[in-house]
Amino acid sequence: MTKTVMSRAAALSWSLGLALAVVAADQLTKAWVDSAFSLYEVRPVIEGFFNLTYVTNTGAAFGLFARVGGKARAIGLSLVAVAALVALVFAWRSLWMRHRLYPFSIGMIAGGAAGNLIDRLRLGAVVDFLDFYVSRYHWPAFNVADSAITVGVFLFIIAGFAEERPAGEKR
Repeated sequence: MTKTVMSRAAALSWSLGLALAVVAADQLTKAWVDSAFSLYEVRPVIEGFFNLTYVTNTGAAFGLFARVGGKARAIGLSLVAVAALVALVFAWRSLWMRHRLYPFSIGMIAGGAAGNLIDRLRLGAVVDFLDFYVSRYHWPAFNVADSAITVGVFLFIIAGFAEERPAGEKR
């Protein structure tokens, strides 16, 4: 086991605080988009590169499963999100002390998963609005929660490679 980088209480505070901040930022930005835009409205921010575009996603990441039956899809994707949150709790319990990035990455992933779960339970779909593109090639629209999940996973991977392991323990 490596040297503890922060106390358990500090690591938990960072994880929960970051998760709550992500949920708050995610829900506030989605509420703003919902109140200031009409569905499918597009507002250019950087011409030829970035728009704010109000869309909803009934599927998973990148619209996966969007064509699968309504209630079954919503229930299934909600259960997957809940299972992911439970898995993150177990991951946090075993990893928080192994590298200082784990509490941050797990907090970001949990906050993002919770933010999108709130949408799915409340609206039956996730609100997306960040639309990056080059010419006519668009990245699928996403939101603050999706961004937090992506950054959190990236940090989690970095932590996995960066953590010190006791001699003889395999990666």
